[in-house]
Amino acid sequence: MRFAYFTHSLASCWNHGNAHFLRGVLRELIALGHEVAALEPQGAWSRENLVRDAGPDAAESWRQAYPELASTVYPPKADLAALVESADVVIVHEWNEKPVVARLGALRRAGMGFKLLFHDTHHRAVSEPQSMQGYDLGGYDGVLAFGQALAEVYRGWGWGERVFVWHEAADTRLFRPPPIETDRQGGVWIGNWGDGERTAELEQFLFAPCAALKLPLDVFGVRYPPEAQAMLARHGAHYRGWLPNHRAPEIFAQHRLTVHVPRRFYAQQLPGIPTIRVFEALACGIPLVCAPWQDTEGLFTPGRDFLLAPDGDAMTRQLRALVADPGLCASLAEHGLATIRARHTCAHRAQELLGILEHMDG
Repeated sequence: MRFAYFTHSLASCWNHGNAHFLRGVLRELIALGHEVAALEPQGAWSRENLVRDAGPDAAESWRQAYPELASTVYPPKADLAALVESADVVIVHEWNEKPVVARLGALRRAGMGFKLLFHDTHHRAVSEPQSMQGYDLGGYDGVLAFGQALAEVYRGWGWGERVFVWHEAADTRLFRPPPIETDRQGGVWIGNWGDGERTAELEQFLFAPCAALKLPLDVFGVRYPPEAQAMLARHGAHYRGWLPNHRAPEIFAQHRLTVHVPRRFYAQQLPGIPTIRVFEALACGIPLVCAPWQDTEGLFTPGRDFLLAPDGDAMTRQLRALVADPGLCASLAEHGLATIRARHTCAHRAQELLGILEHMDG
């Protein structure tokens, strides 16, 4: 089949988690013999911020890690019909501008023969529902939602059986344990600051516990304002700035443990959605401790794939246990990695997408 995926950006992962999953799943579709085209708008703010933050070479650094992939940049008044005329399946990510979403729906309504799917990998359906309902999805054949809780929101909006759960996953061609173990030191957190959505949680579940244990902590990510960097400094954490996502495996391999701190909307209003950082960390075989979130869909086995900490004191105890017990670290890393490889790789998601398309045909 011929796939066309309209993304905000394939080239930039600056505050753009969808790029992680998209790169992995597209190359799995290619490995299965399908043709893929990634299409991104000219002037995408993620790419522009990346270039501003790290220089023009940063927007090209992903190519060495993903030699199979290419991206077409289209201008605002592009002929979208020409871009999709040979496609069998067109998938449109929810970070696209509303006029683009609407124009593609109009092409489908006008009789173009591709299947048209809207792909939602964010919390805006609950945090900004009026904005999300402003998308014109009238011509769309279905919605891909990255968790059951989000799918239920769309069902409440009338999509019924035309919404499908399609979780994120780890690109295990890239995210894997190091071939040779070397000395690991301290903890690491890879994640963006994000508009106050988890400021208190980061201090409670990450900065303060590491400081209490005098555990060195490296923090990678973007959009850390001066007050955020000051908070890190008060707790003795080291802010390292933007990290190209394809380099995350080597960074994980240098550290003893990591922590997952979900944004408040995922912890409270969209339970069961771990976001891609959990998949990627477990795929790299690094011990993981999670701040509270409910695995309502049974994606993992808490206590065996990762440890849970209901509050800051529990997080300190769990981190202390990992520091003191190499056997516990090894057990968690082994079980978490096995779970990813068994159920949560981009190869699994490529096959699931093909199954969804076959179901739609049926």
